Amino acid sequence: MTKTAKANEITRNWVVLDAKDKTFGRLITEVAVLLRGKHKPCYTPNVDCGDFVVIVNATQVKFSGMKLEDKEYFTHSGYFGSTKSKTLKEMLEKSPEKLYHLAVRGMLPKTKLGRVMIKKLKVYRGAEHPHTAQVSKSK
Repeated sequence: MTKTAKANEITRNWVVLDAKDKTFGRLITEVAVLLRGKHKPCYTPNVDCGDFVVIVNATQVKFSGMKLEDKEYFTHSGYFGSTKSKTLKEMLEKSPEKLYHLAVRGMLPKTKLGRVMIKKLKVYRGAEHPHTAQVSKSK
């Protein structure tokens, strides 16, 4: 008989990922799997089974090809002519937290469940983070 996980039965761990010299896309897919809980045997699609993820050294990640100069992110406020664009390099220097959240959010469900999952992602520019008491394992 298939056992489905209940929200109160789930144990959540804290995972620290060091982004230094890792490829951005591969790191983001690993984060998405951890946030969804697909690495656990008790995975249930309609329950938040995932762990908390802390990413350190966010600005020292690697990109392949010419993505730093060529890839652009667009924002639009809804008003005419208000489209703005930033290159990947500008996003990485100014707000790497936003860059990571945008990339991971695209791999999570577009529902209330996905919005709960993305809140368990913590991104920090440097090696220090305030979650040392909760951290149980590093990768």
